[in-house]
Amino acid sequence: MISYMRRDSRLSGVLHLLLHMAQHDGPSTSETLAQALDTNPVVIRRVMAGLREQGYVMSTKGHGGGWTLACDVAKVTLRDIYNALGSPALLAIGNRTEAPGCLVEAAVNAALNDSFQRAEQLLLARLGEVTLAALHADVRSRSAERSSKVVRHRRSRQPGAE
Repeated sequence: MISYMRRDSRLSGVLHLLLHMAQHDGPSTSETLAQALDTNPVVIRRVMAGLREQGYVMSTKGHGGGWTLACDVAKVTLRDIYNALGSPALLAIGNRTEAPGCLVEAAVNAALNDSFQRAEQLLLARLGEVTLAALHADVRSRSAERSSKVVRHRRSRQPGAE
């Protein structure tokens, strides 16, 4: 009776790649990006080709070539990237449709549809508020925090440190 739907992590994965690219000067190869996601370079090329069509990335061929950002990260939102991926399903839950004539199923589905639509509207609105630049700033902040913890840890292990 219960079936489990596989999570669609494409948005998370693409955002991961774009942020790595934002941190890196110069092009990133499909092979390098594939290592970041533990996937095949062909998968990366397929996804990046769609983003290239939307103007978010560009590619150069040959030695020293690869993928680079072609957009202003301060203007691109998570919703823009979500849309560029073809607006995949946001929720992994859905309605039961085995008994279309059942009034109980119809009432349940109507209530759930309303809830699903409201949840999707809220999520899409939030995705539209967050820019790639905001995520990039968060990455830099986390990196600085981690670096300061490492320095504090090293100092505390030095002989004579209190």
